[in-house]
Amino acid sequence: QVQLVESGGGVVQTGESLKLSCAASGSTSSINAMGWFRQAPGEEQRELVAVVADGAIPYYAEAVKGRFSISRDYAKSAVYLQMNNLKPEDTAVYYCRAYNHTGSPFETWGPGTQVTVSS
Repeated sequence: QVQLVESGGGVVQTGESLKLSCAASGSTSSINAMGWFRQAPGEEQRELVAVVADGAIPYYAEAVKGRFSISRDYAKSAVYLQMNNLKPEDTAVYYCRAYNHTGSPFETWGPGTQVTVSS
């Protein structure tokens, strides 16, 4: 199994930046892809924000294209989300997720990190 811990959230104003980090532990050699999801206040579903697999071009949700950038540090088994030009609609709890080599997600979610963007 893989354990995930997110960090880096906070309260910022519109137009500012934040960088989220997610550290993986456990069976990290089984990880092929890592991504970020978010759950906005009052929403039941978590939406995919960005994901990157080994050797592949990152995928970004339309709402964050051009503003967010996902990257990985394989030596640290970490994934990052650089978020620029933040908007109030980016306010959410952000979670990272890891996927194995068959494309299936590991079951465990991390505790998430809160991002609040004030107008």
